[in-house]
Amino acid sequence: MSLLLYAAATVGLPRLALFALVLFLAAAAGGAILNLNYHWKQLPLPKGLVVAHAAIAVLGFVLLVTATWAVRAR
Repeated sequence: MSLLLYAAATVGLPRLALFALVLFLAAAAGGAILNLNYHWKQLPLPKGLVVAHAAIAVLGFVLLVTATWAVRAR
């Protein structure tokens, strides 16, 4: 994720890859919230938040792969 952020800041990325980066950042923030608010305090993790966290990360990955294939197809 940090390499993708670096590429976005220096070289520039297609719009789809930028949206994937935003989703990755949202998933990372959600993971930090899950860790600090629930896991660290030894509370059970809410299943809905865990599924949403995973779904956002997977969607970001799919968008990044799609953006990569779109650039290579040109």
